[in-house]
Amino acid sequence: MAKKTTAIKYSEAISEIEQILEKFRNEQLDVDKLASEVKRASELITACKKRLKEVEEEVANILEK
Repeated sequence: MAKKTTAIKYSEAISEIEQILEKFRNEQLDVDKLASEVKRASELITACKKRLKEVEEEVANILEK
């Protein structure tokens, strides 16, 4: 879980979130790793929201011109 979210691409973050969710669905998460996986998913979701907001602002600026 040493990956950082600061430079991660949106598609990579979504993929990692999907992998974490798949572990939940398949009950493959060890109790000892549960908290760290939930924290990682939360960080990735926050990064995705931030990137979406940035893109939304960029598109709005382009359309204003």
